[in-house]
Parts: sequence; C-alpha cells; structure tokens
Amino acid sequence: MTEPLIVDGLVPKHEQLRGRLTELAARLPAGTPLPGERQLCVEHGVSRITVREAIGQLVSEGVLVRVRGKGTFVAERKARSKLHLASFHEDMRRLGLTPSTVVLDVERAVPPAATRRALELPAGAPAWHVRRVRLADGQPMSVDDGWYVADLLPGLGERDLSGSLYTLLAEEYGCPIDRAEQTVRAAEVDRATGVHLGLAAGRSVLVFDRISWSRGRPVEHDISTYHGERYEVQMTVELGT
Repeated sequence: MTEPLIVDGLVPKHEQLRGRLTELAARLPAGTPLPGERQLCVEHGVSRITVREAIGQLVSEGVLVRVRGKGTFVAERKARSKLHLASFHEDMRRLGLTPSTVVLDVERAVPPAATRRALELPAGAPAWHVRRVRLADGQPMSVDDGWYVADLLPGLGERDLSGSLYTLLAEEYGCPIDRAEQTVRAAEVDRATGVHLGLAAGRSVLVFDRISWSRGRPVEHDISTYHGERYEVQMTVELGT
C-alpha cells in the first residue's frame, strides 16, 4: 500500500520523512540500498532538500550509511546493551538476536598476576582459562578471555561451554553470579583478536574488564573485547542526592 504524500503540518516535512525512512530501514536487511533521491521525492511529495536533510540525520544516527559513488544503504544494526548483570545469551535474546558461541580454548593454567589478585588466589594456584568467540545472528560480537576459580568448578573443562556460562555456574555448581564490577575502555584491536572479530588490526573496539562474585567470593575475571561497530552501551544517569 502506497503511503500518502507528505504535507505541511505541525511536524516538519523532513521529520515526517525521517520517521518513514527509519521504519523502512527497520524492515530491510543491513546493506539494502535506499531508493534514490528522485524516487523518494516522487513517492513522498517532498523536495530534494527535504530528502537530503532526512537522510543526513539518519546517517549521523547510524541508521543509514553513505558509500561514495554507490548510494545510501541500510547500516548494520548495533546491539545496544544496558549496563546490567546478565549473561551474553540473556543480553542478546533481550535484544531480539540469536546468540551462539565458538569455544577457542579451555585449559587449567596459572593466571597472570592481575587475575590472581582479582580472584584472590595464592601464588601458583591454577585456574580455568576459557577463550570463546560470542556471536549474535551469526556475526562475531566479542572475544571473551575469562579465568575461573578451579577449586569451585571441578571438571569445568569437560563441560559444554557453548551456552551460557552463568547458567552453568548457577545450575551445575551452585555458584550464581550475584555481583560484578567492570570497567569499559576504548582500544585498538590486536591482530589475533581482530581475526576472530573480522576487524583489521588497529580498528576500534570496546574492552570490558569484569570481576564477578558468587555469594561473596570472586569466581570470574573476564576481559571481553567487543566489535566497536556492532555493539554499544546504554546507561541511565540520575542526579545524586
């Protein structure tokens, strides 16, 4: 069904068109070309200035992307996560994405000094080292490099770690994650991590450094490197009293 032409009203024409193009982009797969300016002018009854203003706003918001000499396309959608305590699987499902995991490596090893301090382990004590690639709708989202207290999690290396580790810790080991502290920083991806994320070395990523506790004892020290073009963080900031 053809939409009615845009007319003058309380909402400016470029805002009306922006709303229509936002809805159109939400229905189309990433990489789909947008109709040309002339076609948009005819279909919606607006000027080229209006079309360019609406498209320019959507490009700046990351909904559309311009490719020189080729046109305007639907941009790849970012997963927007709120800062809260949840597993990757829970987070992606909440966003309407299908999570999956590729396990790269699992071993018992002596962790580096920073991890040993974070997990409150004695010198020389081993821990489980788990490296995984996390995907959303088949696209690599992050590389997780996690260390876990070995004496709390016997046999972890023989478990299926392709699902939610937090669910496994809670249901199989009685170690529900109930508190975490994490920092987030921007960084340039190294070559090895970039290969797993499909990024060239030096591209921007988000690095989450998290320590997680269960019933007052540290269980996990994880460094997750997220694809900077597919993931963003949302937070609510309230005025303190």
